[in-house]
Amino acid sequence: MRDVLDEVLRRYQSGEPVALGTVVATFSSAPRSPGAAMVVAPDGTVTGSVSGGCVEGAVYELGKDVLDTGHPVLQRYGISDDDAFAVGLTCGGIIDIYVERIAADTFPEFEQLAESVQAEVPVAVATVVTHSDPKRLGRRILVWTDRHTGSAGSDRVDAAIVDDARGLLAAGRTAMLGYGPDGERRGEGMSVFVNSFEPPPRMLVFGAIDFAAAMARMGAYLGYRVTVCDARPVFATTSRFPSAHEVVVDWPHRYLERQLAEGRVDERTVVTVLTHDPKFDVPVLRVALRAELGYVGAMGSRRTHADRLARLREDGLTEGELAALASPIGLDLGARTPEETAVSIAAEIIATRWGGGGQRLSVLSGRIHG
Repeated sequence: MRDVLDEVLRRYQSGEPVALGTVVATFSSAPRSPGAAMVVAPDGTVTGSVSGGCVEGAVYELGKDVLDTGHPVLQRYGISDDDAFAVGLTCGGIIDIYVERIAADTFPEFEQLAESVQAEVPVAVATVVTHSDPKRLGRRILVWTDRHTGSAGSDRVDAAIVDDARGLLAAGRTAMLGYGPDGERRGEGMSVFVNSFEPPPRMLVFGAIDFAAAMARMGAYLGYRVTVCDARPVFATTSRFPSAHEVVVDWPHRYLERQLAEGRVDERTVVTVLTHDPKFDVPVLRVALRAELGYVGAMGSRRTHADRLARLREDGLTEGELAALASPIGLDLGARTPEETAVSIAAEIIATRWGGGGQRLSVLSGRIHG
């Protein structure tokens, strides 16, 4: 829902209800992950996507019905259904979409949710999407690391949901949970969708060069919070990197050390070192490779790479630590321009995150969507 949050909030604050369709579960080769959302407004405007185009038309009609009735609906779409082809789900996957009416009377805590997401405060929304008692359907709890608000119907079920939601939030996961009707851990009758909103992952781009500008644009496009850092103030300016969320003038290794000490980077953080200068890149790589980060890559020729490895070994890095370094950076796409190179680096980051092989899908078999 993060992508449509601003639109929902705008309409919410103007007193206009919307229908929100959210992917709550996927099976096989589903096109979008749980949490993907689509908004249907009373004027017919659509924002967001739940399937990349497959079932948007059907969800649109369902959203209009939910706006009229006010009753939430959990709908499954799959290729095995008789009407699957009619609604366009031809990818072979199955998706469950929960459609609900969002307004002040149905979701009074929505502004609290929006404020937390915008302030990058971790928060999760746990919504009852199936229950044997229709009166409990649609109840929700907002869960932060230190508090919660709302109720799913009883103290017992609330305690179970809050505990599990905090575990998912800590792991940055969005998932469907199953319980007995009153929160029994081993039971059936209630499904709760937990949508986690953790702060976006960070991308640290070291080296204020033209390739860094392209990388900043690509990182922001992929949903990272992008920082460009360089020790040279004449190059590290916001005017040269308008896509970056912040531009920092500091020695790269010193900045990264401070971010680690403050707990502002984690295992999702991406580091790209584009400086081409040993006095900058070796010290920051020494710090980065000893931290638990999602990706560490460095630009340079194979000769530069060999020299860099020798310097890092002299600094005491182990072969295991050096194995985490993606260098020369990026996948072999034949890239030439800064923009093409940024695509190459982004492709490697995505492949590293999800375990992709970087091969052409046309020569492979099996599932396309993970």
